Amino acid sequence: MKSPRIEDYALIGDCETAALVGRNSSLDWLCWPEFSSPACFAALLGTPENGRWLMAPKSSRVNTTRRYRPHTLILETRFETSSGVVELIDLMPIREKNSNVIRIVRGREGKVPMRMELMLRFEYGRTVPWLEKAGDDTWIASAGASMAILRTSEKVQEEEDGLLSADFTVKSGESVVFVLTYGRSYEQPPAPIDPEKALIETDAFWTKWCSQGRYQGPWINAVERSLMTLKALTYHPSGGIVAAPTTSLPERIGGSLNWDYRYCWLRDASLALAAMIDAGFHEDAIHWKRWLLRAGGRNASQVQIMYGLAGERQILEWEADWLPGYQQSSPVRVGNAAVKQTQHDIYGEMAHALFHARESGIPCDERELKLQQNLTEHLTKVWRQPSSGMWEERSEPRHFTCARAMAWVALDRAVHSIERHGMDGPLRKWKKLRDHIHADVCRRGFHKRLNSFVQHYGSKRLDASLLLIPIFGFLPASDPRMLGTIHAIEKHLLADGIVLRNIPETREAKQGAFLACSFWLVENLSMIGRDDDARKLFEKLLTLANDVGLLAEEYDIHEKRLLGNFPQALSHIALVNAALRLNSRSP
Repeated sequence: MKSPRIEDYALIGDCETAALVGRNSSLDWLCWPEFSSPACFAALLGTPENGRWLMAPKSSRVNTTRRYRPHTLILETRFETSSGVVELIDLMPIREKNSNVIRIVRGREGKVPMRMELMLRFEYGRTVPWLEKAGDDTWIASAGASMAILRTSEKVQEEEDGLLSADFTVKSGESVVFVLTYGRSYEQPPAPIDPEKALIETDAFWTKWCSQGRYQGPWINAVERSLMTLKALTYHPSGGIVAAPTTSLPERIGGSLNWDYRYCWLRDASLALAAMIDAGFHEDAIHWKRWLLRAGGRNASQVQIMYGLAGERQILEWEADWLPGYQQSSPVRVGNAAVKQTQHDIYGEMAHALFHARESGIPCDERELKLQQNLTEHLTKVWRQPSSGMWEERSEPRHFTCARAMAWVALDRAVHSIERHGMDGPLRKWKKLRDHIHADVCRRGFHKRLNSFVQHYGSKRLDASLLLIPIFGFLPASDPRMLGTIHAIEKHLLADGIVLRNIPETREAKQGAFLACSFWLVENLSMIGRDDDARKLFEKLLTLANDVGLLAEEYDIHEKRLLGNFPQALSHIALVNAALRLNSRSP
């Protein structure tokens, strides 16, 4: 059976975890009860036997369309068959205690025979649960600490290998409801919920949340969908934002660059904070700031590039070797060893986000100012040291140009925080160091013969991260050195009009075009007055999103498909920031 493409999936979630539902209406990925929990549906990285939940017409000839209900994360899939039309409504209500997945089949025309197949496999598709019938409308699946309760009025039967199935027909005007609830196997099963009430409340939650948005530009649907995706990737109890809800979706089909992104990266979260503020979502920004204060701790030397959902520091990487991987792309990794890397650019991104929040009128307290002061003082001691790049290549540390420029950003925002927001710190010392770092980057990070900044000191290699230099104000985009860099990136890193993050040094390192980089180029083009080129590129990038507006980490320009973990927060953050930049330059 041919596996779906990454873009065939849509996202539903409850702001504590999320599920992926394919065009074929099979729910193929869900980590329960949290983003970083073991998956109980893992067909995405294996086969249906690794867990999925199918809900589809029996007919072999079906015309399928889908959309999100306006201003919500409620997915509506419409099936047109020769005998009638049904609509499948998929949602995860914002939970009170337990997480629920609700699937409602509504008859719209005629009558349609349907098939439901539920294959639960706990612990990343490996563990077959015990199944127990508990009354006429309830089935309980349990293994280890996990339990899932299926409730429906339809007759469900147990088949081989722990498959629960139901065959039923839906007529026009009728509705058939299935609710799957997570619980702990050592506790009493959670009480049933009212699915129709949950549908109304979920619609109201997302509609109200979207109403805060300030963006009213020409790409409002794409911006709103991106912001909703960021909200869906936010772990509500703590405020942390996961980079993606998936692990091990490959950067190259059949390759081994398969990483676990179900954690909170400081870079992604900092960039998301600025996007949320500019788009009008201040409460979410405040929630994230609180997460940062808790996660970062007092000792700046212990700051990591990523954390667990609630700020956990221990993230071990291992391989789920029983899963073959998405389209045979192995290994499947759980955890991320990049947590041990040192990436100096995070200091600049955090400092910019915190300063931007204050400049936007979001109150700060002494702990926040103390955190930034500690981070800045620590940076003054380590900025000369080599570090890992923002792409997390597992190679020797280097003096990355972008990282050094972001060190300047950290000092610059600290200086302005002292001058404008009452932060303590040695102003003259930090001003002097800020200027020194600026001169160091311009002298050692710029290659005169190439007329471009380069990836790291002593290199001739280009890197799309250099496009962040003017975005964060290290140099204006109109500076001749940046104009040369933009020209070089357009000449050497553009492929089919989309930006590669760099030229891979080995075949194994080949990957798709990193989508955030192309949105950064949009901002650069806009800043140098090439508005028509910027808009043209931006609108081309929007066509790379799938039919419900979601973007993965990368795009394969040869196979014309999305690659990497999905949906990817950084891609949607970059989309929002590019749209805001373009809108600010509109007449």
